[in-house]
Amino acid sequence: MPMSGVDSPHETGSDVHLVLSPTGPRRAAVATALREAVRTGRLAPGTRLPPYRSLAVDLGVARNTVADAYAELVAEGWLTARQGSGTRVAERVAATARRVPGKAPGGESGAVHDLRQGQPDATSFPRAAWAAAVRRAVTAAPHDAFGPGDPRGRPELRRALAEYLGRARGVCASPDRIVVCAGFAHGLRLLFGGGVLRGPVAVEAYGLPFHRGILTDAAVRTIPLGLDARGARTDRLATHPDTSSRHGARAVLLTAAHQFPTGGPLHAARRAAAVDWARARGGVVLEDDYDGEFRYDREPVGAVQGLDPDHVVHLGSVSKSLSPALRLGWLVLPPHLVDDVLAAKGLREAWTGVTDQLALAEFIASGQYDKHVRRMRQRYRARRNQLVAALAEHAPHITVTGVAAGLHAVLSLPPGTEASTVEAARRRGVALDGLADFRHPDAPEPHRDGLVVGYATPPEHRYRPALDALCRALPPLPDA
Repeated sequence: MPMSGVDSPHETGSDVHLVLSPTGPRRAAVATALREAVRTGRLAPGTRLPPYRSLAVDLGVARNTVADAYAELVAEGWLTARQGSGTRVAERVAATARRVPGKAPGGESGAVHDLRQGQPDATSFPRAAWAAAVRRAVTAAPHDAFGPGDPRGRPELRRALAEYLGRARGVCASPDRIVVCAGFAHGLRLLFGGGVLRGPVAVEAYGLPFHRGILTDAAVRTIPLGLDARGARTDRLATHPDTSSRHGARAVLLTAAHQFPTGGPLHAARRAAAVDWARARGGVVLEDDYDGEFRYDREPVGAVQGLDPDHVVHLGSVSKSLSPALRLGWLVLPPHLVDDVLAAKGLREAWTGVTDQLALAEFIASGQYDKHVRRMRQRYRARRNQLVAALAEHAPHITVTGVAAGLHAVLSLPPGTEASTVEAARRRGVALDGLADFRHPDAPEPHRDGLVVGYATPPEHRYRPALDALCRALPPLPDA
């Protein structure tokens, strides 16, 4: 529909050079050419576009064709339209697209709407509360906090984590079994790169390639476990030749609270099977407590570690709950692994900064961490609901799963449409991931076409346009 009030006879705008594709609908060609001009920086932030009547004449297309293209790009967030101000290139959008030539943050070319998984809303970081925690913690810290430290991490933080993890996640831990690290990846490197554990390792058929890469870099072979509605097939660990033979795996890496990326908690029987296998093998379960704090439609699922603290390594971080920029994580270890992990950690260079450790300890002890997590749980639940509602309205044929917890959803797609849908989203400035990106190359099950859509990252004012752009990129009904 034409945009009221933005195409008056007295309106002026910049001349715009656009090259339209010779094939396909004219409206789509105009919209694509404008997106590309913004994405590449040829149209700078705040540039006022010509009235749609004028541009239609220049391009040799109908006036409503340009009006509809403008309206589409306004809805997607590429342009803004205000009474008396005309149609302009959105300030924030253009700045994002131009931050690095040809690249958006995280490596997505020309991305305007960030719907990638695994990242919190950076605008929600509790700056004031964190700054206050830093002041209180530094003021109260003993003098020895600023001298040579303990590779385990500050005792204040280990005490706070032991209390919090026991209360909120059902983890059985004393402070002397906790080692502070710089996040989950660092913890995994300490365990395998440092020679504390040796491969091979059983992993879920779908998971983060980055984590599998850490294991590969440590010369550790990964053995994929199938997935079904109950989670990873840990019931097969005791009989699979690669996990039951003399030289087979003695560790299994699981996202038990919320399987990444397919969603859903690991069933109680599968949890017990994993622990029983680890006991029998003299091995360990590596529990990545991914999204354990963000649940919406079900009761909290406690940590697997509580079933057998002597055969489970519980790994967690604040990368989703607070910010990945803090580089704060932890390992809750069986007693027999503590000294080996400390030896692998080494002398100081790999330690997390004392100020951040003290601040997090204060943030937890003061109740601010719980308060922040509850607030973000409500915000992310609302975003999850918006995503589900948008799909129900605009793409009811697309099934969405994995939404009972976490920061992302999985959209099931018709067979053979994943790659084209990811490309269609990219053309609309939407950065997201296809499900194929997370599949283990030796996974025992066939590929499932789908999208992994993160709903936490966009700031509030960009979320609705991101959903609109996503829905426009989805495949239509097969007979449409």
